Amino acid sequence: MPAAAADLPVTVVTQAVNVLDAGSLLAAFGALGVAVVLFAETGLLVGFFLPGDSLLFTAGLLCAPGAGGAVHLSLPQVLAAAAVGTLAGSQTGYWIGRRGGRALLARSRAHRLRAGLVRAEEYLARYGHAKAIVLARFVPVVRTVLNPLAGALGVPGRTFTLWQTAGGLIWTLGLTLAGYALGASIPEVDRYLLPLVALVVIASLTPLAVEVLRSRRRPAAEPDPSAPPPS
Repeated sequence: MPAAAADLPVTVVTQAVNVLDAGSLLAAFGALGVAVVLFAETGLLVGFFLPGDSLLFTAGLLCAPGAGGAVHLSLPQVLAAAAVGTLAGSQTGYWIGRRGGRALLARSRAHRLRAGLVRAEEYLARYGHAKAIVLARFVPVVRTVLNPLAGALGVPGRTFTLWQTAGGLIWTLGLTLAGYALGASIPEVDRYLLPLVALVVIASLTPLAVEVLRSRRRPAAEPDPSAPPPS
């Protein structure tokens, strides 16, 4: 039987929370959960697995007046929480990189995190500081690693702050408002929440899959110049 998260005992809510499920996080913590999750995903290396994209989109859906159900969020609160969480998280990640350097990033044993580090370095080399910082917002794992990497590589603080703010606002406000617009235009859109979130997850992972395919094809198409010539 559905019940509002506020009507449930705190112990029941906390025990039922699944950190990988955007709906579960929002039902338990509301807008505060958005801020905490985005801070961890963009500022702390341990948060690379958190569902930033699906969380923002789902939060926008649950703000729409046409979305019925147990959970309803305030759009201004969600927008503010998302912006504060991601901007503060990114600056924290940058500061950690400045203090800890590349040694901190190389110490991680997580395969996805190390792969994200390689892609983040490619982004910086290919697109330059400004474009790479903005584009990284839309690629899972890369948006976690690029912030400390930028600090470790000595990207100027003003440059990083300017472009991470621009990219962070475009990412958070864009996804949240997209979810809100869809929820407002489709009555009882929460009935289709799981398929919609699945589409958002697939869309967010598409750039990652493209980069993996490119990295696998590159060695075959581009021989290593440092390798000795064939006999």
